[in-house]
Amino acid sequence: MSLLWLMLVFSAHLAECVPEKPKRSALNQLTRTLLRKYDCGVRPVHNWTSTTTVYIDLILQSVLDVDGKTQSITTSIWYRQVWTDEFLVWDPEEFDGINEISLSSDAIWIPDVIVSEFVEEGKSPPIPYVYVNSSGSVKNYRPIQAVLACSLEMYAFPFDKQNCSLTFRSWLHSVKEIDLALWRSAEAIANDKREFMNDGEWELLSIPSQYRQIRQDDTDYAHIQFNVLIRRRPLLYVVGLLIPSIFLMLVDVISFYLPLNSGTRIAFKISILLGYTVFRVNMMDELPVTAVRTPLIGVFFAACMALLMLSLIKSILVVKLLHHSEKEVRQMSVSACLLDKYGSAAHDFSDSVLTSIRTLDHINPTTDYELENSPEDDLLSLNELQDAPSGLEWLLGELSSLRQALSQEDGECSAQAEWLALCSRLDCLLFRLYLLVLVVYAGTLLLLWTSWSFA
Repeated sequence: MSLLWLMLVFSAHLAECVPEKPKRSALNQLTRTLLRKYDCGVRPVHNWTSTTTVYIDLILQSVLDVDGKTQSITTSIWYRQVWTDEFLVWDPEEFDGINEISLSSDAIWIPDVIVSEFVEEGKSPPIPYVYVNSSGSVKNYRPIQAVLACSLEMYAFPFDKQNCSLTFRSWLHSVKEIDLALWRSAEAIANDKREFMNDGEWELLSIPSQYRQIRQDDTDYAHIQFNVLIRRRPLLYVVGLLIPSIFLMLVDVISFYLPLNSGTRIAFKISILLGYTVFRVNMMDELPVTAVRTPLIGVFFAACMALLMLSLIKSILVVKLLHHSEKEVRQMSVSACLLDKYGSAAHDFSDSVLTSIRTLDHINPTTDYELENSPEDDLLSLNELQDAPSGLEWLLGELSSLRQALSQEDGECSAQAEWLALCSRLDCLLFRLYLLVLVVYAGTLLLLWTSWSFA
């Protein structure tokens, strides 16, 4: 008996010396229990006729880029999917009150819900886990940078609004297997702007959504479409594109007040046209590129170039008409005319004789003069007159020629003044027509852009 007692004491002592094997944690046991017989390739329903409803929620964070050439929009979105997995249900009391755990997304069934407008693989941080609660509700949160195909309307740039859609649908399962629904109400999603970066180029208006079923190959598929309505803020483009262009057009209009015969109007208008061309080339990167339809701002710049060309052509035409009636001689003053005509020492002798004869013809013949009838005396007197003309006769001849030259110059100046007045009236008429075209064009653009910006 004593030996038996010793053996019991010794065995109890050995049992105390052997370390006890640690128990598994409740979280580990729960995970092993849930995934022991789980098949991630089978839709998680006990009755195969039951429909798995996937709830969709969407939050837009920012609009990164809008490319009119490729008709795409790059956005940063955050969305989540919520569904019920009937194979991931447990009693929290059996596992130390654990009500929610995270499981690997590769270990459980994930619905094949995609966005139909994706044109590029989304850039998102890897999130390999989903949250599962004790009732079997699975929550899959996922931020993503998505490049979406979108039908962009760039005609009203920079006062344009865009409507881009994100359509969630199951790629393979019909509505009898996977149905879609909104996690929040449509009004809450449409007016949720908490996460949107509202200090960029684009302003978020709303995100309306709608549910519909599309029939393909005699099978109905569930679709949820979110329409992202955004509006461009035009202040940057108005200050950088429209206002400088308007200033150049105003300078061109003011250039019509330059004198018509000054010779600087055409050079000034050519300088404006060259400056506008340089401005247009430098602003090419700021304009949207579309392969189908030209934006209205492109038409605006082209029309401004055409108006500048029309203004230059009008000025060239008027200047051509102004100089069409002038003789191709240099303009000279009265002193230059006298110096050129009468200051030369090599003056023709016959001109002086004829001038003297014309002067003598104006002498009154009734005046008494003593004249000898001898032919020899007449010849002698004529020779003396030719050799040494008196100062009075020379002065009378020169004054007569000067009066004739001044009369001719006054006639030419009067004709030139009348022609200049006629060309000025024509220039004024063409200027008014040009202003009318410019005002009608500018008013039409202003009305269009105003209606679009306040629509």
